[in-house]
Amino acid sequence: MPRPITLFTGQWADLPFEEVCRLASSWGYDGLEIACWGDHFDVERALSDDTYIPAKRAQLDKHGLGVHAISNHLVGQAVCDHPIDARHQAILPARVWGDGEPEGVRQRAAADMADTARAAAALGVGTVVGFTGSSIWHTLAMFPPVPADMIDEGYRDFARRWNPILDVFDEHGVRFALEVHPSEIAYDHWTTRRTLDAIGHRPAFGLNWDPSHMIWQGLDPVAFLHDFADRIYHVDCKDTRIRPADGRRSVLSSHLPWADHRRGWDFVSTGRGDVPWEDCFRALNAIGYTGPLSIEWEDAGMDRLAGAPEALEFLRRHAFEPPRAAFDAAFAREETAT
Repeated sequence: MPRPITLFTGQWADLPFEEVCRLASSWGYDGLEIACWGDHFDVERALSDDTYIPAKRAQLDKHGLGVHAISNHLVGQAVCDHPIDARHQAILPARVWGDGEPEGVRQRAAADMADTARAAAALGVGTVVGFTGSSIWHTLAMFPPVPADMIDEGYRDFARRWNPILDVFDEHGVRFALEVHPSEIAYDHWTTRRTLDAIGHRPAFGLNWDPSHMIWQGLDPVAFLHDFADRIYHVDCKDTRIRPADGRRSVLSSHLPWADHRRGWDFVSTGRGDVPWEDCFRALNAIGYTGPLSIEWEDAGMDRLAGAPEALEFLRRHAFEPPRAAFDAAFAREETAT
């Protein structure tokens, strides 16, 4: 069977879930990667209201859509972050923000991520995608000079906060897939290695591979797949275009908004940027990844109602199956016909 192509609903959370289901189905998506914000999926209600999950399932079934992952990036970000401030208040549920006292926010966020594992299991989903936050991201420039023990403590802090959450994931047979991403404890090759080391490479913790964040950092997304083959638990397909150098543009983006022409890079619709998609799909085949390919929409320069179906068409053309799988599928069809 071809890998299912899903639509991540995070950038569509301004629309009712029913409308997103209708749109995704009409375009030909196989399912959704459902965000835990807007009215798309409410972790608290999923655990407190016996009618909630059956109703969500009925909506998906009505539109012929599957669900292979739910995503709770916003709450996960607050588990380790420093500082906790107005940015977090703007994205967190009121129950997690509470009075805004930073350590209380972190602890409530951790409890909510544990509940997300319980809710995923109740929904029948085996993967939660999200962020972890980081207590040391603000030290990225390494100035003022950052002592090694401060960085070491950042990884210890991550392990202390996430191991109890991962215990709940283990208990419910669900895996967490960290989206390797700037502002997280793992944002590139070496920080990913150190993050996995920090939690003893426990199986409950893996990676959501999104090549767009690697391209503008100068990383090779294909090499990343081979280096972390056993940890690729989920795939988001998002593209990045690097703007031509003009002596002013910076990969750090200069605190400029998305799509501003002065930025050094921007997200674009899948297939319109600099991600080497054919090589990526060959690598996904080589490592044996059979999970969903989820389109994440963040192209500020293109209407999403045109771009989302275009991105789906691109993946349908290019996300080819491994030769053996294609042969087996053809053989099975031939056997059925005879």
